Amino acid sequence: MRIMAIDYGDAHTGIAISDPTGFLTGFTTTITAYRPDAAAEQVAALAAEYGVGELVLGHPRNMDGSLGPRAQKAEEFAGLLEKITGLSVVLWDERRTTIDAHQILFHAGKNAKKRKKMVDAVAASLILEGYLTYKKGN
Repeated sequence: MRIMAIDYGDAHTGIAISDPTGFLTGFTTTITAYRPDAAAEQVAALAAEYGVGELVLGHPRNMDGSLGPRAQKAEEFAGLLEKITGLSVVLWDERRTTIDAHQILFHAGKNAKKRKKMVDAVAASLILEGYLTYKKGN
């Protein structure tokens, strides 16, 4: 079963989809949508196209573990995704994924302009990798 990880943002949403075995990160892309419903529709279309059976949504927490306004937006988006896709959504702690994604791209030699275009997809890949590692341990 394929698993999709989502790094939801106000304008750009990173997507990473596992291979059919659910063990490796495969396809990545970035959705550009400024409204939650438009982003959710595009996520649903990708989920259907790739035969995704599980959604994992980055749940932004503050460094002390508390929840802020971004976490609430993610929770609302999770509800919208469940309604539109019919799939349950796992909220996954995404602390530092965007920072780590910037570091990965910087060390790969990507300039700031290229990093900005790729960072959301890389962050989604990091969310997916963390979730897949967790599932393998359980």
